[in-house]
Amino acid sequence: MVTVPDFDVIVIGSGPAGVSAAFPLVEAGLKVLMVDGGKQAEVAPQSRSFLTERSQNPDQWKWMIGEDHVALRNLNAVSPKFRVPALSYAFAEFAAANPIRADNFVAVGSLARGGLSNAWGCGVARLSAAELAPFPVAASDMEQSYARVTRRIGVSGAQADDLTEYFGLDAWAQPPIPMDANHWQIFTRYTSHKQRLAALGFRLGRSRVAALSSDHNRRSACNLSGNCLWGCHRKALYSAADELPDLLAHDTFRYRSGLIVDRIDRSDGRLSIQGRERGRGMSLSATRIVIAAGTLATTRLALLALETERSVQLLSNPSAAFLLWSPSRLGSPRTDGFGLGQLSFSLDLEDQVSAFGSTFSTVGIPVAEFARHLPFGRRPAIDLLRSLLSSCLVGNLFLPGRLSDNAVALDRDGVLIITGGHAAAVGGLLTLAESRLRKAFWHMRVGLLPKSFTAVAPGGDIHYAGTLPMRECPVLGETDANGELAQFGGVHIVDGACLPTLTEKSHTLTIMANADRIGRAMAMAMQFDP
Repeated sequence: MVTVPDFDVIVIGSGPAGVSAAFPLVEAGLKVLMVDGGKQAEVAPQSRSFLTERSQNPDQWKWMIGEDHVALRNLNAVSPKFRVPALSYAFAEFAAANPIRADNFVAVGSLARGGLSNAWGCGVARLSAAELAPFPVAASDMEQSYARVTRRIGVSGAQADDLTEYFGLDAWAQPPIPMDANHWQIFTRYTSHKQRLAALGFRLGRSRVAALSSDHNRRSACNLSGNCLWGCHRKALYSAADELPDLLAHDTFRYRSGLIVDRIDRSDGRLSIQGRERGRGMSLSATRIVIAAGTLATTRLALLALETERSVQLLSNPSAAFLLWSPSRLGSPRTDGFGLGQLSFSLDLEDQVSAFGSTFSTVGIPVAEFARHLPFGRRPAIDLLRSLLSSCLVGNLFLPGRLSDNAVALDRDGVLIITGGHAAAVGGLLTLAESRLRKAFWHMRVGLLPKSFTAVAPGGDIHYAGTLPMRECPVLGETDANGELAQFGGVHIVDGACLPTLTEKSHTLTIMANADRIGRAMAMAMQFDP
């Protein structure tokens, strides 16, 4: 007797990839279940601006340090995000639920509703036709999905500048969120020195970000509160969790929060997920399964299903952070403003390598975050920075993922072992990047502060991809053009794990567009061949 599966499709994960794949499936009338770890915020975001809260709220320690002292317990974490009480839920218990052991690699994932989109930098970009060449799909198919996703989630930054073509999103994006005075000064000086800066391979433009400059779909536009790091009560910053109500409006969509998937099985011709829901074992079946649990967790589930201990490549972006200082702005007052990327740059290096980065206001980042990196006492450092930071900007830089040297494999106990590293060329490329950035910004009368340019540990970029890459003719450990796992049919990979390449550009929008494309292909196939 043939047993009817519980669902047409089960989607594992409610992050950007999961919701992007789910929309076309439910719109096609398929019965879809989405499951996730169910973690939700326990610290409410502030409604007043960051500077107002810092100057007037006597209980600010509750949202800056946390009643459980999360900020103090994570002093050695690589990013300030891991010390923000309002974001702690986004990272909580991931390693315990998905056994992972990392050597020389920062391994991050999420069990939260909405996944890591609750704590990302909102940077978005579209890959060009040349950059999409390694994908076994037509660039036109990806373009259609880029357009759908960009319009759906709300992206701002559209402006005719030197990065318009580089980002490729302006036809579907809102205008930019207003810049602060520090960024505006840099931008105006750049326009006067374009030719000289072009000789350094440097181009500058407005950041394109998944943050609203106009109200969109029950979410309110950015009000320049400076709370981006601490949580936006207006929901101006995109989180996949905010799209769940739209999915739940479909009669054929179901959502189960708090279900941890341990493995995927096939028996009697049926696919099933085996996991735990609030401590109880759980088994649910489907015709097809979509894995969108984040690259690391997805890779572990796929390798477990394939029963292989072979090592696979993990792509990440070698990266660095730095601090810029504008002497003419010294002593200017601190003012609230947008806390994510305001300006972005592309930088040509050598051997056909380009870097990408963005600059951020220091408002909304506690002074102590900078003081901990200065080579003298904490008290003198804080006193200095209180005068200096209003004239400073934070910057980051990313190199292409092909320059990473990471590997992952399952051990016999089912633990995902990650060994991290960079290609030998990375050190020299970062040194060259620092030199060229120093020259480029000095042309704009902005200094790159000495010893501030700091390489980030492998994986600290939290841009993971390529472990189960899409190929024209996939073999074990790879996927086809529709993300279907070779030698384990019916299981589709839609997050960063299936990307065959990782450029220096922000990759989340490409993940979402690819997931949308795969979801549409699945929906069409299942309607004609249920």
